[in-house]
Amino acid sequence: MPSSVPADIPETAKAARPAPTPRSQGLSLLGSELRVLFGRRRTWALLLALAAIPVLIAVAVKVSSAVPPGRGPAFLDRITQNGLFVAFTAMLVSVPLFMPLAVGVVAGDTIAGEANLGTLRYLLVAPAGRVRLLLVKYAGALAFCIVAPLTVGLAGAAIGAALFPVGPVTLLSGGVVQPGEAFLRIVLIAAYLALSLAGLSAIGLFLSTLTVVPVGAMAATVVVSVVSEVLDQLPQLEWLHPWLFSHYWLGFADVLRQPLVWDSFGSNALLQAGYVAVFGVLAYGQFVTKDILS
Repeated sequence: MPSSVPADIPETAKAARPAPTPRSQGLSLLGSELRVLFGRRRTWALLLALAAIPVLIAVAVKVSSAVPPGRGPAFLDRITQNGLFVAFTAMLVSVPLFMPLAVGVVAGDTIAGEANLGTLRYLLVAPAGRVRLLLVKYAGALAFCIVAPLTVGLAGAAIGAALFPVGPVTLLSGGVVQPGEAFLRIVLIAAYLALSLAGLSAIGLFLSTLTVVPVGAMAATVVVSVVSEVLDQLPQLEWLHPWLFSHYWLGFADVLRQPLVWDSFGSNALLQAGYVAVFGVLAYGQFVTKDILS
């Protein structure tokens, strides 16, 4: 006669499973955040808009007459000679406005978006914790900061190679590198821009904790970016320039020298780390004391 199976075996087996560790919970929460972020149509629309910048530049140069030297953005007159310069030009053009705009949308939506949808309280009821949730939200914004400049650089290299010849690249220092190394320089510039946007992401995260209206946090983040860039152009405020988070955004020209110059990388990293620390603490102080569950 077949032996009967105790009805409580599933519960017993479930109870015997090891409890999830804080690390595994954090990784699970981060994975969920990245899936949601890069699964949104809005995120893909932002990335497609950024990818359209090098495409528009390349097509405009292709269908127009020769660009006179010194006219337009840097490297524009070199595109017809080497398609890889499309990537350099596109990243230079997108830094002042388009990338901060995209990052402002993502960073401003981190906390305010969840609060607006009413899902923030449920995330905090789950064993996530406010500090862990804040860190995960910022990590998601940083992931977008990495993907955004890479999208512009890769799209620029692809459309440049499709429409123009590709060959050795003459750097700003006069040295010449092969296309493979030039492509690595494009990736390095993307890394530099991702680092440059880290401070703006921290500001956006802080502003996102102040409101339940994500559009307000997005707009405020973009406005802060524009104000910083305007102040950086005023010679009367030269003493303030090294303290502005946008001051080193265009310093990636050092990547286009032979040998590589890392001074701008170091100065930019130190400045962005300061902004991340200050606005991270402010976001923490605001978020952990905020009445969300009432």
